Amino acid sequence: MLLFAEAEAPLQPIPYSHKQHVALGLKCKECHSMPDPGEIMGIPEASKCMACHRSIKKDSPVIQKLAAFARSGRPVPWIRVYQMPGYVEFGHKAHLDAGAACETCHGPVAERDRLAREVDISMTGCMNCHRANKASLACITCHEERK
Repeated sequence: MLLFAEAEAPLQPIPYSHKQHVALGLKCKECHSMPDPGEIMGIPEASKCMACHRSIKKDSPVIQKLAAFARSGRPVPWIRVYQMPGYVEFGHKAHLDAGAACETCHGPVAERDRLAREVDISMTGCMNCHRANKASLACITCHEERK
């Protein structure tokens, strides 16, 4: 269910279609790593993309641009679509273990060539989801205790 929609998907420095990659059989976890303890789901480094693209569409100008980032070791300056404020503690593993799917917070990514924020990840949106799923509404659940 879509709860929120931004006007437009931002233009990324390198075009990337989740729809196209999912259609080829890729799963979220194949590209987005979740190192222990599982709080953060990483945005793939260009070198991870190049593991496949060394041989797939390697002559494409878009892939050549990606390869240049991989060679330089510089991160691709992606425009973040979903990012929690620093004062919010959000653990991907905890949410996945509780039965949430990637789409719960990120919307129908697998259907998109370009991503826009489609799910409300504000405090109101999170609280509504917690209520609907009978998850804790205690402040400490998502906010670090202030001393």
